Amino acid sequence: MKPIVALLYDFDKTLCTTDMEDYSFIPSLGMTPDDFWRIANKFGQENHMDSLLAYMYTMIQECRARGIRLDRDYLVRCGRAVELFPGVTDWFSRIGAFGAEQGVEVEHYVLSSGLKEIIEGTGIYGAFKKVYACEFFYDENGEASWPKLDVNFTNKTQFIYRINKGVLDVSDDRTLNSSMPDNSKRIPFTNMIYVGDGLSDVPCMKMMRSYGGQAIAVYQNANRQAVEELFLRNRVNFIFPADYRENTALDETVKNMIRHMAVADRLTAEHERQFYRIGTGEVPDQESLFD
Repeated sequence: MKPIVALLYDFDKTLCTTDMEDYSFIPSLGMTPDDFWRIANKFGQENHMDSLLAYMYTMIQECRARGIRLDRDYLVRCGRAVELFPGVTDWFSRIGAFGAEQGVEVEHYVLSSGLKEIIEGTGIYGAFKKVYACEFFYDENGEASWPKLDVNFTNKTQFIYRINKGVLDVSDDRTLNSSMPDNSKRIPFTNMIYVGDGLSDVPCMKMMRSYGGQAIAVYQNANRQAVEELFLRNRVNFIFPADYRENTALDETVKNMIRHMAVADRLTAEHERQFYRIGTGEVPDQESLFD
């Protein structure tokens, strides 16, 4: 098998320009984003709720109040209005092709506090090996009735462990929590790159840096100062404008990371081959050490 490099992305303000609910879903309620988020945040604070569960509850309630059927198809249609950053649409295929040139397989994952159903409608959903995002359970009538998955700022890190071990099914906690030798884990942390945009990504960014992976923060003019603060506090390895087009600083740096990971994997594989030969009595001669 080829070594695998994983790119992990937040979504809102990382791959698209603002919160994904703001483009189409909230306007369909006849509300402004400020109005909706004020109601959702107030409800969460008053009831001491996880803020993401609070916004999902608010979505259900506001739709019911207006006679809007909140089903999967409706949310997927909302995803069609999402505005992606420059270069995002063809980024995944370009980076995948570059990885293949380096002898590695590149996989893309989403870890988002937005909605999986809206991401499905964006046109790039098929580029991802797995999307971990908030998701509704739908009742027998096909309407959203309960949160199926809540991906908040701190529990995002569990999904990094899932990707590391190759245990992608969120219902499989037994395998996730079972002991597994490092050399049997599907994607080592050192082969991971996390791309986010702000404070909500700090737990994942810190985890990347602690375990030898890479962390990148992207910014727009509105949040540049906050992202620069992340860099100065050693939360991330690099910061760049949210421009994914070819030959940008972000593009070139990610390619350099992949080059580095590919070389490191080849060196590790050669070390293991030599260790096996020596351990089995098949000691290589001096020349073969440098083949």
